[in-house]
Amino acid sequence: METRRITVLSAGLGVPSSSRLLADQLAASTERQLQAAGYQVKIDIVELRDLAVDIANNFVTGYATPRLAEVIAGVEDSDGIIAVSPVFSASYSGLFKSFIDVLDPKSLDGKAVLIGATGGTDRHQMVLDHAMRPLFSYLRTRMTATAIFAGPQDWGNDDGGSPLSARVDRAAGELVQLLSGPQPGRKSPPLESLPFEQLLAGISAAR
Repeated sequence: METRRITVLSAGLGVPSSSRLLADQLAASTERQLQAAGYQVKIDIVELRDLAVDIANNFVTGYATPRLAEVIAGVEDSDGIIAVSPVFSASYSGLFKSFIDVLDPKSLDGKAVLIGATGGTDRHQMVLDHAMRPLFSYLRTRMTATAIFAGPQDWGNDDGGSPLSARVDRAAGELVQLLSGPQPGRKSPPLESLPFEQLLAGISAAR
């Protein structure tokens, strides 16, 4: 059974954070649908606020701390990324952009990406298409057609058929489609080399 590794990036600053809540819902739906499609799933959730100092020091020194280096390696090794940011000044947060800036731009080439954002009013939802989508397009990722914005009206509704849950499931389903089949940049497992004696025995048995 193949494994799909997904890194979830949450740029929320509060505890609890609406960005983290949205990221968790997207991750849970993606995991459920990938498992239904026959894949094993490994999900790594990264709270960027915990790395804020390390990210700032990386800009000053040019070196990543061991903790930040481990997260960067995880992003590079992942098959898919779920990225959620709160909206600040009509764009993604500075913390979110700073983390993206410490990555090797080529490391995201071809990766499947689902983007999401949270804000205090629906007027902020345009950040998805006017800021986040162009950013990940520049990085040559493969993005889902559906991006998710969650505002105050989307929280506190326990109805499983709420508009937010329906949108989450649709976006997660699109990410699963991108993660299905051969993945760009994923190395094929090496062919097994059998000893000559074993090969010869197999030929003799076939006769």
